[in-house]
Amino acid sequence: MLGAMTSRPGPQVIFDLDGTLVDSEPNYYEAGRRLLARYGVSDFGWEDHTRFIGIGTRETLETLRADYGIDAPVDELLAGKNALYLELAGASTEVFGQMRVFVERLHAAGVPMAVASGSSRAAIGAVLAVTGLDAYIPLYVSAEEVAHGKPEPDVFLETARRMGAEPGDCVVLEDAPPGAAAARAAGMRCIAVPYVPATASDPAFTAADLLFAQGQSAFTAEAAYGWLLGGAEGAGRSAGPGARP
Repeated sequence: MLGAMTSRPGPQVIFDLDGTLVDSEPNYYEAGRRLLARYGVSDFGWEDHTRFIGIGTRETLETLRADYGIDAPVDELLAGKNALYLELAGASTEVFGQMRVFVERLHAAGVPMAVASGSSRAAIGAVLAVTGLDAYIPLYVSAEEVAHGKPEPDVFLETARRMGAEPGDCVVLEDAPPGAAAARAAGMRCIAVPYVPATASDPAFTAADLLFAQGQSAFTAEAAYGWLLGGAEGAGRSAGPGARP
């Protein structure tokens, strides 16, 4: 385990990775589809994949293994999917434009940042490297490093520990209900940017401190940064069009 960073006052930002910072879901879907095809499953579609957005890879595979009656052990499935995903992610991973602007703005302002994700540690590192985000966010924690994945708060609490931050000083950005629920359980504020806008009415999202109900199409770095400064000063105000405080 890495040691904690030096604590500093003010908000500290923890990003979910997949579907929040980067549009990696198409790669995860394709990796899952190819993996399941190896085991005789030929009808796994995008809608099936969306059930698992925000859920850790191991937990996802445990469910799929049971659903499709696959005999292979979970560790075998996990190794296979991670290898397929790393191949796809290394070839192409897109950062959401306004998220990159937000990261760059936070970095310029000296705001500490980290990533907390349900992906494997290898996958997180590969995505951050191929997108260049590792230059801004060197600290990341995988759910495989803690006892329980999202919606449990473990990965966020461990990330805060390594940042040297109190949970109440952390703001989480999340795209899926399990992640938003995990942030709340950790005692952290949450900016919700639903990857699937139709899920914006989920209780985990409606309980968020700031909700961009239309997802990435509504998210702007300016709105999020303005809200973050207001929140840091205890003045929870609206972040502008497309967002709900």
